[in-house]
Amino acid sequence: MTNDNQRTDAKRMLAYAFLGVFVVFALYNALFSFSYSVGPNYRNISIDTRVNITDAKPEVLAVTVEDPITLNPGGIHVVACNATVRDWNGYADITNVSAVFWDNVTQTYASSDDNNDHYTNVTCNWTGDDGNYTRYFTCNFSVEYYANAGTDWVCNVTATDSYAFNSSVGDSDSNYNITTVTPYYALNVTSLIDYGDMAVGDTSAAKDANITNFGNQNINISLKGYGSVENDGLAFVCDVGNITIDNEKFSLNQTGDYVVDYTSLTTAYQQVLNLTLPQQTNDSVQVTNTTYWRLYVPPNPFGQCNGTIVFQAESAN
Repeated sequence: MTNDNQRTDAKRMLAYAFLGVFVVFALYNALFSFSYSVGPNYRNISIDTRVNITDAKPEVLAVTVEDPITLNPGGIHVVACNATVRDWNGYADITNVSAVFWDNVTQTYASSDDNNDHYTNVTCNWTGDDGNYTRYFTCNFSVEYYANAGTDWVCNVTATDSYAFNSSVGDSDSNYNITTVTPYYALNVTSLIDYGDMAVGDTSAAKDANITNFGNQNINISLKGYGSVENDGLAFVCDVGNITIDNEKFSLNQTGDYVVDYTSLTTAYQQVLNLTLPQQTNDSVQVTNTTYWRLYVPPNPFGQCNGTIVFQAESAN
């Protein structure tokens, strides 16, 4: 009887040992993702595979840009292109964000910078983050007043991480956004035409009035004038009396005859013939032209006289 009990205990201990080995194997397989299976007669064998990804590519999740864009006549308009960038390594892994802003009709992403149609920002500004994986950036572009008008201006953002991985052109529709730069007509003119001291019956020498194209379109120029209020029929209102509008004249020919070559100002807009100022394309040279003005003083105004000339930019197309 004792031998039977001993044999039973031995079997029980063996079963416990086998169970312990099974549990250890199962735990190892669960913890270390290891599996090994043998098919019939070892004809096929299945094993697990493993890899640890140590760096993820940064992703530009979204790009937004002002739309439409109205430029600043004769100056610079700052266009802000805002980007949301994520890196699963953590946002500290993002080393740089850059952007390109260009007119997709006349240039490409890789074109050289030109104030008319291509701008680059090599280091965008970090403006915030979500505390984990995402940072927010603003890429500013100082766009000149004569930049092309068009509906296909593109802002593309590139993010680079410490492994030199980047998310750039062509990776995703999220990398860029499209906006419109509106056409506008603008000019700047000499601030004062001063005929100086004159006597009744005098005709002045020619005085310059320089006109500069301050917009992003080709322009023609139209003119009208008044003394103190529009449509009053006057060129000047004086301390005593006034000067009617037909006595003030303009021309593109500085040395031309006052009667033959100069055109009288009127109360309604009239175009200056043969005067077109194209859109500026040379970054260092503004587009400027000159009109010339002369005045005849009829009897019998006296004293200080003041008037107004209105220059208007119009489409030359």
